[in-house]
Amino acid sequence: MINFEGFSLSQNLKNSLARMNFIEPTPIQISSIPLALEGRDILGSAQTGTGKTAAFSIPLIEMLTRAKQGSALVLTPTRELANQVIAVIIQLLGKNNPIKAACLIGGESMHKQLGQLKSRPRIIVGTPGRINDHLDRKSLKLSDTGFLVLDETDRMLDMGFGIQIDRILKHLPAKKQTLMFSATIPEEIVRMSSKYLKNPERVSIGATNVPSIKIKQEVIHIKQEQKYQELIKQLQQRTGSILVFVKTKHNSKNLAAKLCKEKFKADALHGNLRQSKRTTVMSAFRNKKFTILVATDIAARGLDVPHIEHVINYDLPQVAEDYIHRTGRTARAGAEGSSLSFITSSDREKWNAIERLLDPTKKKENFSKGRTGSGGFQRDYKNKKRGGGRERNRGGRSSFGGSRSSEGFRGNKPAERSRENKPTDRFRGNKYTEAFKPKNIEGFKEHKPREGGEKDYRRKSDREKPKFFSKKSKDFKDRNFNAGNRKKYKNRESFN
Repeated sequence: MINFEGFSLSQNLKNSLARMNFIEPTPIQISSIPLALEGRDILGSAQTGTGKTAAFSIPLIEMLTRAKQGSALVLTPTRELANQVIAVIIQLLGKNNPIKAACLIGGESMHKQLGQLKSRPRIIVGTPGRINDHLDRKSLKLSDTGFLVLDETDRMLDMGFGIQIDRILKHLPAKKQTLMFSATIPEEIVRMSSKYLKNPERVSIGATNVPSIKIKQEVIHIKQEQKYQELIKQLQQRTGSILVFVKTKHNSKNLAAKLCKEKFKADALHGNLRQSKRTTVMSAFRNKKFTILVATDIAARGLDVPHIEHVINYDLPQVAEDYIHRTGRTARAGAEGSSLSFITSSDREKWNAIERLLDPTKKKENFSKGRTGSGGFQRDYKNKKRGGGRERNRGGRSSFGGSRSSEGFRGNKPAERSRENKPTDRFRGNKYTEAFKPKNIEGFKEHKPREGGEKDYRRKSDREKPKFFSKKSKDFKDRNFNAGNRKKYKNRESFN
C-alpha cells in the first residue's frame, strides 16, 4: 500500500499529515505530488472530492520549505473555496512554522488584509479580483513568486476571470512552476494551459465528465407549479445535511425563508451576502446547526463539507458542466451520497445537454418516454400543438405563406403598429356623398380663418386625399371647416 511516507517530504510536513489522518494518498495525489516535487508543470483533473487541494498544497509547502525563499500564489474562483484552501494549508503548515500564509478575498476588510501582508507571508491564497486590487494599490508584490496554482480553473473561466488572470500573470516572473487543477477539462482549459504552462504533465484520474459512482442519481419530471410541494415531500423523506441548488440569488433567499416557515432548519448562501454573513452561514452549516443549505452555483462552488448526504437540483444548472460540480458536493472522500434533479417542461434542452455530457453516445431524450415522479407529467413535444391547441396557420399566414386567414386574431407586428393612426390613401378612389358635404357653404369666401388656422385642421396628407369617416369624425371635420379653416380651399371641388 502506498502512503505519504513514500514521498520525499520534510518531517514537519509528515507530522502534519499524520495529525490530519492523511494516511493513504488518493490517486490524484499519487500521480501529482511526485511530478510537482520534480518541478514539473501539471494540468490535473479528477472528480470532485478526490483530494485535489492536498495534491497541490503538499508539494507547494515542501518546495517553499526547501527553497528557504520565494513565495507561492493560489488563485480560486470563489471566497468560500479560498477559505477552504487556506484552512488546509494552515493545517499542513502546523504550529511554529516560519512560513506564513494569507487569504486575500473580496468582501473582507482591506485594512485587515494589509496587516496580514506586513508579516510578509510566503503563501497567498485569494480570488483574482482582490489580488488585482492589492496589485493596483502596490500593497502586494509577486516578483519573487515561483509557484502558481490555478484551482478550479474551468470555473474561473466560466465566471469571466480570464482577463483578471492575465493581469495577475504580468506581475509574475517568467520562470515559475504552474499547476492547473480542475474538475473538468474543456477545450478552453486546454488552450489556456498552452498559454500558461511549459511542457505540462497531463494528470487525469477517472472520467471527469461523470459524477462519482458512489452518487445515486435520481430524476423527477414535474410541473413547475408542483416543484415546491415535491421538494417538501423529498426533504421530509431524507435525513442528514442537504444542499439545494437554485438558479438565482433571489430564489435562494425566498426558498430558504419559505422552508423556515415550514419548520425546516434552513439558510441561504448567495452572492449578495456580505463576506462576514457568508462565513457565518458556512460555519453554522459545517457545525450542523442547520441541515438544509439553499445555494446558487457560484456561492457553492468548491464547497467541501464532508457530511453533505444529498444534493437536490431544484433548478437545473445553466451550464451542463455545472451538474458535475453540483453532484460533487456529496460523496466526498469516498463516502456515499445522492443527487436528485427536478425537470420541468422548460428544462428539456438543459437536461438533454447534461445527458450528452454524461454519455456522449446517448441520443436526445424524448420526454414522453421519461420517468415521472409525484405530480409529474408526460408530454410528447414533437406532436403537441402550442398556444392552447390553436393551429399555427390560424390567425397568421396561411400554410402556403399567402394571404391571412379570416379566422383567428390578427396581431400587428411592431412595424405595423408604428404606422397605426396615420393618414392613408387606401380610399383614394372614393368621393364624399351628399351626406358628407360640409354644411353652411354660403359665405365661404368672406369667412376668415380663426386664430390657429390650419393647425386645428387635419394633416396635410389627410386633407389632400379625402376618405370616409365615422359620424363623429365627420362632425369634427365639418366644425373645423365651418370655423374658417379654408385658407387653401378656393372652391367646393377641393372636397369632392
